[in-house]
Parts: sequence; structure tokens; C-alpha cells
Amino acid sequence: MSIRILAIESSCDETSAAVCVDGQILSNFIAGQKVHEQYGGVVPELASRAHMQHIVPVVDAALKKAGVSISEINAIGYTQSPGLIGSLLVGGQFAKSLALSQKIPLIAVHHMQAHVLANLIDSPKPSFPFLCLTVSGGHTQIVQCESPLSMKVIGETIDDAAGEAFDKSAKLLGLPYPGGPLIDQYAQKGDGNRFKFPKPSIEGLDFSFSGLKTSILYFLQQAGKSVTYKQSNQTSIAEQEKFIADNLPDICASIQQRIISILLDKLEKAVHQTGIQSICLAGGVSANKGLRKEFLALAEKNGWQASIPAFEYCTDNAGMIAITAYYKYKEKQWSELATPSTARANW
Repeated sequence: MSIRILAIESSCDETSAAVCVDGQILSNFIAGQKVHEQYGGVVPELASRAHMQHIVPVVDAALKKAGVSISEINAIGYTQSPGLIGSLLVGGQFAKSLALSQKIPLIAVHHMQAHVLANLIDSPKPSFPFLCLTVSGGHTQIVQCESPLSMKVIGETIDDAAGEAFDKSAKLLGLPYPGGPLIDQYAQKGDGNRFKFPKPSIEGLDFSFSGLKTSILYFLQQAGKSVTYKQSNQTSIAEQEKFIADNLPDICASIQQRIISILLDKLEKAVHQTGIQSICLAGGVSANKGLRKEFLALAEKNGWQASIPAFEYCTDNAGMIAITAYYKYKEKQWSELATPSTARANW
């Protein structure tokens, strides 16, 4: 008997629904929210309101694309945590109401676990055990995965996430939101060795990006003229803007190269410590072309097995929620409909 899963993702500012049948994603619809662009970041209240507008048409589109009726669905998966609490509540309460009406199981999914399992959507699938470098706007982790439902974090950021470093660097450069993808675009035309940014000295497998952001700030304030990072060396706003305009591709490439080197150095260290030579990439920042290229090059150089999800499964999407719910359904790991299924900002 086939296992048909309807999944809903609403952790931040994208409303998504997907249908999975026996582990195969048949549809994966995403509705974005352009309203946040004018504010330079996601406004939680506006995000939750937009989810309420989008969720019904997105779910309807996903079911129609898959050719599956709601009466044929065996369970509903949804993102429980982490994320914006208002956004999570919209998706969670909709999912629970729909599950109650159909008298089918409800499956709560951890958003970051789903990012990791996005690597199991398409073939060839990575072999277990594997290490997953999970990089997003809110998280940076190295996860050791023994099976689809058995994994542990062995390294994570102690302050800012890599995605946040990309976005805040873009803001310092005067690029519009979301700025991370724009840094990637400009970096393709620049020289990553032109400007040197410091590498944090963090022991073990943990990451840190706050110091890097500060060094970029001082570098731009001094229009690249000094590496002493003293406030007295600040140049005028006009000089800073001209320096950025004249050197934007090289600045972006240099910032991106440093962030990527921090990520991959830690991943390489994790491989040597664990002996696991199957590596995966996941999270919104895994859509970064520079990171994907360097990740695959590192794996080829060392003879490791490497896996990266398709672009549509890198950013927030319901496809990854669906594949996670599928594996949880097989193990009967679902929520009790009679009790509250609480959204959590952090988990």
C-alpha cells in the first residue's frame, strides 16, 4: 500500500506545500513574500499574515499537481520548529485542522532535520553514515547522520550563522535584501584573493562569524586602506561608497571565499575526526554556487562521496518536510491529535 504524505512548510517567509508518494516528491509549490524587501529583512507579523493568505491556494496547487486528492492522503507533515512563532502557528494549526478533519496522522518535523534529509529526495542518495554541512540564515552545523532518524550535531556556530554573515555583509555593501544571493552573483566576476579577511581561531568543530563581520565593517569604513581597524582611520562616506562601487566584484568574491574556507575547513576536520567519508550539503546557503563548487572540489580531491540537493530543495520548501515525514510515518512517529501540537521558535 502506498504512503501518501502532504507536507506544509511555514517557518519563515515562504509558504510551501508538497506531496510525497512512497518517498518520491510529486509536487513542491512555494509562495514567496516580496513585502519584506522594502524593510531589509523579514517582518514577523507581515510574514504570518501572508502565510494565512497563501496556505490554502498553495496546498490546493500541490495536491492538483500531484494528482492526489485530500481523501487519499495518509498523513500530514508540518514544520513544528525552529522558526518565527507566528509563521509556525499558521502552518501548524492548518495542518492539525486538516488532519483532524480527515482523521489521519499528524507528523511534526524539525526544520533542520528536514534540511539534512533533503539529500534523500533525489538519486543517487548518500550512503549512511554521512556528515552534513547544514548552512542557512539562522544555523550553521555539522551533523553526523547514522540513519534518516538518527543524527547528532557535532559542530555548530557559537554566534552568527554563515547565511547571516552573507546577508549582513551585503547590507554593509549597500546591496538590497536578500543580499546573500547577490554577493554570490558578484563573486562570480571577482577575484577572491584580492582582499584578505581574517580567519577565526575556534577550537574543535564549532564555527564563528561575528569577528569576520566586524573585520568587514572596519575594512569598508577605511575603504580598504588599512588593516589596523582603528576608528580614527575611517574615511569619508563618499570615499567608502566609491571604493565599494569600484571594487564590488572583488570585495564580494573575497568575502565569499573566506566564508567558504571557514565552512569547508571545519568539514574537512570533521571527516578526519570521524572517519566518515560521505559528505552532504544542505540549507539555504547550499544554493550558493561558489560553495557548491568548492564543496564538490574538496570531495573529488579527497575521494569522498558527495551529495547536494537540487536547488529547489536547498531553500525553505515543503519537499524536505515531506521526505522527513515519510520516514517518520514508516516508524509511526506521529503526533497525538488529541493533545496540543505546540509550535516552537527554538528546538
